[in-house]
Order: sequence, then C-alpha cells, then structure tokens
Amino acid sequence: MKPAPFTYLAPHSLEEAVALLSQHGDEAKVLAGGQSLIPMMAFRLATPSVLIDVNGVAELEHQRLEGDTLALGALSRHRVVADLGLRQRCAVLAEGIDLIGHPAIRNRGTVGGSIAHGDPAAEWPAIILALDGQVDAVGPGGRRTIDAADLFVTYFTTSLAPEEILAEVRLPLPIGGRVRSTFVELARRHGDFALVGVAAMAELAGDGSMHDPRLALIGLADRPIRAHAAEDALRGQKPTDEVLDEAAHSVDREIDPVSDVHGSARYRRHVAKVLVRRALASIVR
Repeated sequence: MKPAPFTYLAPHSLEEAVALLSQHGDEAKVLAGGQSLIPMMAFRLATPSVLIDVNGVAELEHQRLEGDTLALGALSRHRVVADLGLRQRCAVLAEGIDLIGHPAIRNRGTVGGSIAHGDPAAEWPAIILALDGQVDAVGPGGRRTIDAADLFVTYFTTSLAPEEILAEVRLPLPIGGRVRSTFVELARRHGDFALVGVAAMAELAGDGSMHDPRLALIGLADRPIRAHAAEDALRGQKPTDEVLDEAAHSVDREIDPVSDVHGSARYRRHVAKVLVRRALASIVR
C-alpha cells in the first residue's frame, strides 16, 4: 500500500518546527527516524495531511555527558548512542539498544522518536524509566521538563502536548562500580517486538545488600511500568534465592498483560517472572 497524500515540510530550526506543528495541529505528524510512522502511513493506520521532517534541525542532534548525566538530542540515532562507549558503566543502556530491531533500524531510528511514540513493548521507554530520566519538550509556550515516571500514559500515548516536540532526553548514569544493570527480553525472533522485557538495576553495598533496586517492565501493561513491589522486596536485602524469588513473584500483581496472536496473558505473566528472576540473578552474581 501507499501512504495517503500529504504535504512535506522540512524546517531547519526547532523554533520553526514548533511553529509549523502549532499551525497545522492534529493534521500534522513529526518525522524523525520514521521506523514507526512510515509503516503506519503505508498501511494507512496514520494519515497525516502534513509531515514535518525534523532531520534538518541540527540542535536535536547532540550527545553530551554533562557531569554524570547523558544528554541526548532527540535525533540521536540508536547506533550513535551505542557507540558512545558506556557499556561497562551502564549495561542496561547498551544491552537495551542491542535489542532494538535490526542494524538498519538502529542506524536510522532515533531515541526521541522511540520515546515519543510510547510503544509499551519498546526498549527505550524501559531504559529511561530504569534510569529515572527526563525529557525536555518544546512547544509554543516554551520548554518544559517531564520526568520519565510522568511521561507514559497508555498505549502509544505520552504526556507530550499535541503541539510539543520532544527535544532532549537526559539519563542519569550510574556512579561507581557497585551499580550493576542488565536488559533482558523475550521475542519470537531477534529483532521482533518484545513479548516481555526487563530493565534491571541495583547498587550492591559492601555487605552485599541491594540499594536503589529498579525494575522497568515492557510488554506487560498499556505502558512501560516500574515494578515497585518487586523493588521494595529487594531494597536493603541480600540477594538470596528466597529474596530474588519473592521479588520475581511480586510482579504478578503489578502487571496487566493482554492476550494476542503472539501469546496469552497467562503466558506473559509466567515469562515476566522468569525474566525478572533471570535479570536479577545476572546483576547480583
């Protein structure tokens, strides 16, 4: 199939892009990497009459380490972030990116586009939740900051206003060598959307107890979620088999998976507990 007819606009500044989006309102869509939008347009699941291509907006292209915070322009490509050399410091970031689609997707797809799309099975939403990140949104009223915990609303819906553009993503990186993290997921094939995914982090104190545990889950609700009950079960505890088992089983009451052609809700519940247990074991052993 082919997309419905549309007008193509290519602004060269963020101010111009915001003005165009404000002018055209609901008729317009913002194009970044296009890995989600273009297929949706091809199948006419999305039929914008105006396409605003922000790839020429240089101020959205940056990657900066500001103290212990990684600041990424919304147009940062997945591959570019993966090549920043942060794997040892922040495995959850590097491993999550490794699981995004295939090389062509990682070469072209953008951090901001993935987060703004709000897919409850995508890796970037779990990464920003696990790292307690923030985004900056720019609209006609100026710039505002949104915490990751307040960003995702429901299926493919975020708290970005219709006339706002996601401009920057900020990720606080782990400090010191005691913070360990990982990203694990199950998909039918490598590169497919995750049936279930887990981003896990914890700081291991000198006595072996876990501080600031974080578990972000995808594929298990209408949005990516933090497993707060599981985190509470881990906080301050030493990672015995019993503690890890309790944390893994506690996610069952925090998730709300649905059945589809790829797997039943019951199956996803089972996989969630298995993957949480597996992720925790990998960061504490």
